Amino acid sequence: MSISQVMPEDTTFSFRTKLAARLAVLVARWLKNKPPKKIQTVLRRLSKGARPAGYDEAARARDFVVGTSLLCTGPEGCLPRSIATAVLCRLQGTFPTWCAGVRVTPPFGAHAWVVAEGRDVGEPYPPGYHRVLLKVEPR
Repeated sequence: MSISQVMPEDTTFSFRTKLAARLAVLVARWLKNKPPKKIQTVLRRLSKGARPAGYDEAARARDFVVGTSLLCTGPEGCLPRSIATAVLCRLQGTFPTWCAGVRVTPPFGAHAWVVAEGRDVGEPYPPGYHRVLLKVEPR
């Protein structure tokens, strides 16, 4: 069975922002299959010189990434979604804290997400649901 998904057109974003979101998703597609250390290294380099992203900025970037790419939409898309969100924020001069970790309760599950202003951005899970194993903060 297949499910049709329609992504709403967000007219509040400029053509430049839409192009930036597509670029961020391309970077995420390339980076998602790399080893965790490589992902962390690339994101550390990107975070250098960026100011911390505000929650609203990061949430808006995440929403646009999800609206731009089906890869980033589903529950299996957490890694490319978090990378693309961080890259899009960086293209706009900010950087959220990027995290990758595991669920603390069984069954085992890996997850990647972004944090801004001390809060997980767009995540349905309660605080403490995941344990951070890798983290990249704005520098």
